[in-house]
Amino acid sequence: MTFTDTPHAPQPAAGDRRRWFALAIVMTAAFMDLVDVTIVNIAIPSIQRDEGATFSQIQWITAGYALAFAAGLVTGGRLGDIHGRKRIFLVGIGGFTVASALCGLAVNPEMLVASRILQGAMAALMVPQVLSIVHATFPAHERGKVFGLFGAVVGLGAVSGPLLGALLTEWNLFGLEWRPIFLINLPVGIAGLVLGRRFITESKAPRALKLDLVGVALVTLGLLMLLYPLTRGRELGWPAWGYVSMAGALAVFGALVAYERAKGARDGSPLIELSLFRVKSFAAGIAVQTVFGIGLGVFFLVWTLYMQIGLGWSVLRAGLTGLPFSVAVSAAAGMSVQLLVPRFGRKVLQAGALVMAAGVLIYLWEAERYGQAITSWQMALPLVVMGAGMGLIVAPLTDAVLSEVPREHAGSASGLINTVQQMGNALGLGLVSVVFFGVIDEELAPAEVGPAFVDGFQHALGWVAAVLGVIFLLMFALPKRPAQHVEGGQETPAVVTKEPELVS
Repeated sequence: MTFTDTPHAPQPAAGDRRRWFALAIVMTAAFMDLVDVTIVNIAIPSIQRDEGATFSQIQWITAGYALAFAAGLVTGGRLGDIHGRKRIFLVGIGGFTVASALCGLAVNPEMLVASRILQGAMAALMVPQVLSIVHATFPAHERGKVFGLFGAVVGLGAVSGPLLGALLTEWNLFGLEWRPIFLINLPVGIAGLVLGRRFITESKAPRALKLDLVGVALVTLGLLMLLYPLTRGRELGWPAWGYVSMAGALAVFGALVAYERAKGARDGSPLIELSLFRVKSFAAGIAVQTVFGIGLGVFFLVWTLYMQIGLGWSVLRAGLTGLPFSVAVSAAAGMSVQLLVPRFGRKVLQAGALVMAAGVLIYLWEAERYGQAITSWQMALPLVVMGAGMGLIVAPLTDAVLSEVPREHAGSASGLINTVQQMGNALGLGLVSVVFFGVIDEELAPAEVGPAFVDGFQHALGWVAAVLGVIFLLMFALPKRPAQHVEGGQETPAVVTKEPELVS
């Protein structure tokens, strides 16, 4: 089964050259979002040192973005369906640019956290429209080429983000320290806003929809009740109200399902299209996305703290050390989409999970063997193996989620995909309090900090390896082969993917 065109759905115009300009614009927005989160990740220790932020605050600089992103993505996708994907995309990229300026001008950690939350909320308007605009703009037989290009953008973002963040922080341009990592978004965002108004073609859902405000409130409340106490639990001593809140979140999600089912039957305009979960590929892919997000959320924050605080490396050295990982992700992602998945199907994604787990275990062995004496060159092997495994997963995974989704639900489905990955990221960032800081004593002498962070990193790697094992098992529920589109009497692989959020 493929995306289903309704009789009223506009068909992409294959001869319209403007669609390639539109593609470049939405890919630039996706690139900006990806680079932003990787830039912030590499600069976190510098922000912590320069602003005197607590470890809880640096978790919120990352988790606050992920929380706002997750809470708003489903709503953002539905708003695009209702009011027009171009219109909401432009609102999102404009707001993202303003929020980036506020992050760069933050005068204290509290303002930075608040600005990051706003930035996440604006990204939640912008990101879901990317898939929907591409889906509405390009015919099925061109999407393989389009998402192959997306894979290249993903790789470029993965390579350039950490290195650019390291360089901007190390150079201390105009005495602004880490602030240029946010201010660099301004010219890119302004260009995207101006060009997007000219070249992106407006598209909406083929039938009139209404915004489900009760659904929006329940989604936001449930996520806050789950993620807020998880993120702040260690700092507050794991109070009883936190456990009550997390348990209550399950009741809120149960109420959400009941309400959405009733609303769908009443007026056909729910926030979450529950019928999507009756599609096996979508339900299984959503589970994989969530668990994968947890693993990435844990790894990337702990990794940068390990290198810069545990090992005492400069931000530039940490950024350069990550290059083999980024290059491997880029190379494997391109091969996965264009060559491997069309031939071997689901086995490629499962191999990716096992390869990435092998890289984590090699890294764990090296970290234990060499301790604080480990070098960047010694890290290259496990990072290349991990990057290759991740590249095999991230590029084709969303094909398994979206290949059987009807066109009229593209916005809702893409919002859900991004939501569960960001929710997984936020859960992983919250779990850093348990799997990393939870094994580090709060009162440490300066000489004890490095060894303690190295030990905490090793403990966290064990958790990441276990998460990848779970992902491997979950992947058995994905389709064995990629869906096929029939175009002009020929079958072509249906490749539908998105830019991954490596960390937020």
